[in-house]
Amino acid sequence: MGVYVVSILNSILVLGGLGLIFGAILAYASKKFAVDVDERVESILEVLPGANCGGCGFPGCGGLASAIVEGKASVNGCPVGGSDCASKIGDIMGISSEAGEKQVAKVLCKGNCQSAKDKYTYEGIQDCRSASMLNSGPKDCKFGCLGLGTCRDYCKFDAISIIDGVAIIDEEKCVMCGKCIEVCPKSIIGKKPASKEVVVECSSKDFGKIVKEKCSVGCIGCGLCKKACSFGAIEFENKIAKINYDKCVECMACVRKCPTKVIKGDFSKKQKVSIEQGLCVGCTICKKQCKFDAIEGELKEKHIVDESKCVGCHLCMQKCPKKAIKTI
Repeated sequence: MGVYVVSILNSILVLGGLGLIFGAILAYASKKFAVDVDERVESILEVLPGANCGGCGFPGCGGLASAIVEGKASVNGCPVGGSDCASKIGDIMGISSEAGEKQVAKVLCKGNCQSAKDKYTYEGIQDCRSASMLNSGPKDCKFGCLGLGTCRDYCKFDAISIIDGVAIIDEEKCVMCGKCIEVCPKSIIGKKPASKEVVVECSSKDFGKIVKEKCSVGCIGCGLCKKACSFGAIEFENKIAKINYDKCVECMACVRKCPTKVIKGDFSKKQKVSIEQGLCVGCTICKKQCKFDAIEGELKEKHIVDESKCVGCHLCMQKCPKKAIKTI
């Protein structure tokens, strides 16, 4: 019995001794080979939202924090945190943060169950990537949204819903993390400035005749929108209209002219303008800016706005030196 006790004690002593030796070695190694971590990385990590969505282009929030400190990423690199987060990171880094305009994801397809034709009935796995492997999916238009919800399932912010066979993105919830764009097998999810209402909701690269046969609300490349635009904001690429948001003023002339109503625009949000006569000096700057002949008046005379012609683009209001033009 005593032999067993001695054996157990010896084992304990040996294991304990080895533990102390290895512990000492690890402690020495941790100090000898320690990598200094910039305190700013930890401070930035505390500010970042911790979504680890990868929308910044780096492997999680830790990767972005390190990249910012190393100068490989800007302080406003987090799409989830927004301007407030960028401002706090800017304070940590000692630099100013220029908050760019918020971008949101947009599904460029309007072909729902009523407007887009199907070529077969799909009864397989409810995943767009799986469905697209079978003859590009059940929709007759190979560029159309399959509406099986893969983008919705990958969205961590509950910003995507499937309505009538098409994915719809809630722009208020979207943080432009880019996950939906990454997983869409049709590559029909793009991005646009959140402040811009006008968008061409189609991705078809087919000729107009084929588009009309497959979908009643697709872009047929007729060019009427481009002719209607007075600002050169509409271009054609792969037989489909594209909005140049650097030039677009949201006059919605293209929305009015589109025969298939594939260009989205909410007219109820457009506010017309009027000129306060007491402030107007008759400089004619507003009249020269107006592309729709909606402003009347001669040099050094009070100007007025013809509401029947005003489209609410607000260019005149932006250029008025006396701030005499107001929305109504």
